[in-house]
Amino acid sequence: MKKLFFGIALLAALPAAGNTPVYLDDSKPLDERVEDALGRMTLREKINIIHAQSKFSAPGVPRLGIPELWCTDGPMGVRPEVLWDEWDQACWTNDSCTAFPSLTALAATWDPEMSRLYGKSIGEEARFRNKCVILGPGINVYRTPLNGRNFEYMGEDPYLISQMVVPYVQGVQSNGVAACVKHFALNNNEINRHTSNPIVDDRTLYEIYLPGFRAAAQEGGAWSFMGGYNLFRGEHASYNPILMNDILKGEWQWDGAVISDWGAVHDTRTAVSGGLDMEFGSWTDGLSNGRSNAYDNYFLAEPYLKGIQDGTYGTDELDDKVRRVLRLTMRTAMDRKRPFGSMGSDEHVEACRRIGEEGVVLLQNRGGLLPIDLGKTRRIAVIGENAIKMMTVGGGSSSLKARYEVTPLDGLRARVGDKAEIVYARGYVGDPTGEYNGVVTGQDLNDPRSADELKEEALRVAREADIVLFFGGLNKSNHQDCEDSDRETMDLPYGQNELIEALAKANPNLAVINISGTGVAMPWTSKVAAIMQAWYLGNETGNALASLLLGDVNPSGRLPYTYYASLDQVGAHRLGEYPGHPGVDELGNEVMDMPYNEGVFVGYRFTDKNKLKPTFPFGHGLSYTRFEYGKPTVDRSSGSGNDVFTVTVPVTNVGDREGKEVVQLYISDLKSSVERPVKELKGFRKVSLKPGETAEVSFEIGRDALSYFDAEKHCWVYEPGDFEALTGASAGDIRGKVRFRVTE
Repeated sequence: MKKLFFGIALLAALPAAGNTPVYLDDSKPLDERVEDALGRMTLREKINIIHAQSKFSAPGVPRLGIPELWCTDGPMGVRPEVLWDEWDQACWTNDSCTAFPSLTALAATWDPEMSRLYGKSIGEEARFRNKCVILGPGINVYRTPLNGRNFEYMGEDPYLISQMVVPYVQGVQSNGVAACVKHFALNNNEINRHTSNPIVDDRTLYEIYLPGFRAAAQEGGAWSFMGGYNLFRGEHASYNPILMNDILKGEWQWDGAVISDWGAVHDTRTAVSGGLDMEFGSWTDGLSNGRSNAYDNYFLAEPYLKGIQDGTYGTDELDDKVRRVLRLTMRTAMDRKRPFGSMGSDEHVEACRRIGEEGVVLLQNRGGLLPIDLGKTRRIAVIGENAIKMMTVGGGSSSLKARYEVTPLDGLRARVGDKAEIVYARGYVGDPTGEYNGVVTGQDLNDPRSADELKEEALRVAREADIVLFFGGLNKSNHQDCEDSDRETMDLPYGQNELIEALAKANPNLAVINISGTGVAMPWTSKVAAIMQAWYLGNETGNALASLLLGDVNPSGRLPYTYYASLDQVGAHRLGEYPGHPGVDELGNEVMDMPYNEGVFVGYRFTDKNKLKPTFPFGHGLSYTRFEYGKPTVDRSSGSGNDVFTVTVPVTNVGDREGKEVVQLYISDLKSSVERPVKELKGFRKVSLKPGETAEVSFEIGRDALSYFDAEKHCWVYEPGDFEALTGASAGDIRGKVRFRVTE
């Protein structure tokens, strides 16, 4: 009914024929249309469209036929509908979505085309539900493996993030739905997230924490950004003048709209001047008291209006905000040419499965235990709670109401059929619940047996099997992979480490399938035959994992972050900076100061510098086939006064089955005027090769890949000197090197 009423209201609001406003004429340039609409608006109408009218919508301008702007949570699926002014479920029966794999899994594909498919598919679902903005993707850098929201992000490396975020944004926006890239910036932990105050130097900011956002803004053309809850240099990120005004809208010349995170705004003065364009979810007295005009009490509502009327604020900043909101609305809700979208289609199911299969990482495979040979396997033991637990519900705002979910056990049973016997044992009880914000999985995973009884059953089943598949890891409970809480340790919960070691003694043919959104400690790696990093894979979890475990699909995922052996290998922890130190901001409010003293040495850059050996290096991943690398070569060409170097390396599939290799290029500055990382990722290609086939993989290296950021001069510096190009299969598996010289 709402759609019907809206259509009638829009038609009624239109002027008579021959007097059509420019802002409704799609043939006119966007900015001309924006200025036309702006000039017709009253002061109150301008104020109205820069803050929410409900949990997820802003009102538009009914008098002028400018429609409401509707947002929805992402970034892994379209959130179910909630009530107008409550978080409770609206109890629709037609708002079940396709649950796509976690963004960690997407990043692990190391395939920009998978990212484009992901964005296009989720954008189609958002469009079908008539949403204008989907709140995602998340691209904050993994600074610590304990961050509860890591599963929503794309790893530790700024280059990898940049290459993966651009096609995601473009895919979403091809549907006339705005991607809202978040959380800008430095939202690298959930603990103390409202008071965390990162202390970061400019070089680290520009080299590590901003590149992904810059790529999303300038290359991806993102139509909206979301600010974070955290502070930066004493001011909240959602209206931080350095981040929003100086960098995003100034240096990057970005023309989109900045949306606050829900509840991230705290006062009117700084929200006005700090670059925020739309305020959502604020906790004001009006809202907490349940007044009917709660949204009028938002900081960018009546307080802002009164401030303009009494001369406290001018109107230039307001007009800039309104222009940006109008631009966002005209690109989405007012785009009459945008496609209709689709929901839960067969194509989306296929995309979900493909992305999951491409992202799963085979970490270890001693003795070729995997794939499972059904011709030689009579009994398969499946052990662990994560084999049966649905994972699409939970984890915070990214929790989903999935149309269906195939568990690992169900996927295996469907694939194996009667070719082998599958015996299941629980092994441990972790979190038997399955509910978030009114959405329930319907599973009852309570088990009255003691831990000893569960372990005894698991060991008995393991001893009687030809192969044991242990499905464990984390889930989306508090202090695991979950918004608003960080993990308290890298160790697996619920006694899983002890159980895995016991299973390894009971049966050496043990494969551990770790389901999590981030790395965990694995003290048992030398005792198990195979390890697979499986992520949260959405609807098609069980089918995707079955295809990989049985060899229907050859694993090709690679780690988008370093798999640390312990927190002592993580710069933020080794230097004692996490979770911060009590301090005060510029207004005297208590905050948690968090120095980023590791600087640019994040992830593999830190382990390289300190000669640490992680459990598995950044970029690592195995295949059921083998690849050999030839000697890399480098050619130099000049264009527009800039040197361009082309690095080429031959890669051959020397195994007996078709597979995909992720060829990685790292660059080392052999002698720099500043301390630089030992090497940095500057290129990658995912190539599919048949047995015996060779591909010549080439990378172009230009000024951007060789420069560092000079904080004092506030510019990128391209120094002459000797560099080295390193090609290989991971940051810890370099297969070839070639030197070249920059003479400019």
